[in-house]
Amino acid sequence: MLKIENVTKYYGDFKAVDNLSFVVEPGEIFGLLGVNGAGKTTTFRMIMGLLEPTEGTITLDGKPIDYSVTDHIGFLTEERSLLTKLTVLEQCEFYGTLKGMSNEKIHERLNYLLEKFGVLEYKNKKIKELSKGNQQKIQFITAILNEPKLLILDEPFSGLDPFNVELFKNEIVEMSKRGSMIIFSSHRMEHVELFCKKIVVIMRGSSVLEGYLTDIKDKYRKKNILIKGNLDVDAISKIKGVISIEALADEYLVKIEHNNVSNEVFKAIKNTNITKFVVEEPSLNEIFVSKVGESYEK
Repeated sequence: MLKIENVTKYYGDFKAVDNLSFVVEPGEIFGLLGVNGAGKTTTFRMIMGLLEPTEGTITLDGKPIDYSVTDHIGFLTEERSLLTKLTVLEQCEFYGTLKGMSNEKIHERLNYLLEKFGVLEYKNKKIKELSKGNQQKIQFITAILNEPKLLILDEPFSGLDPFNVELFKNEIVEMSKRGSMIIFSSHRMEHVELFCKKIVVIMRGSSVLEGYLTDIKDKYRKKNILIKGNLDVDAISKIKGVISIEALADEYLVKIEHNNVSNEVFKAIKNTNITKFVVEEPSLNEIFVSKVGESYEK
């Protein structure tokens, strides 16, 4: 278990992280979200043991983060952190050695992962000779080479096509099933919704939204209705609780304040030529934008 308890971090007089707490259980994929400058990178660095909290504690399986613990952590950074003049093999030998792996184990694990991700033929190629997508695969492989108990993923799908996003997603889910704790961070909310059950959203270093994603969606009052057919936009817009109506390619998106409004909308259109009426949960992106907007206004 990873436990972040009342963690605060100052850089001089600037408070980068403010009394942050959360727990990641074994086998859990946890979303840590926030706008640029919210404090995510500082939080990651403290979890990695690269920075000391000013206040509070961070423990992995009950132990403070030190070099004996970091051997069990994997980290894929948002920025490229590969040594481009090295070959793929040399890069992975370097990272594996840093994680305390034997040379035999590094080669065994590397061959397995290179084949799994379809890049075995690049084993002796220099990093700089690879495409952006294949470099991202190698960076991901270096992060999971040591089969980490805790894996931190910061924008892991950067530069990947949909096929390779699915490949990464499957590996992440497999790792969670084997008991790894995974912290996932991305600005692409649809990626977070793929597999994160719990999230925390931070603004100015402190939590503004946290919990199970299903509970968060249930508590968020605004809903969407997708309607296809001949819609009397003026009549629907006058219904109390209708926030807005947007014309899409071949249907309408009606935003409403809460689920009860959908009944009134349905009553207004039930005798018209309507071929689709679907009440949807709000997307995480909508909730994120709304919550971050509220925080900026405070």
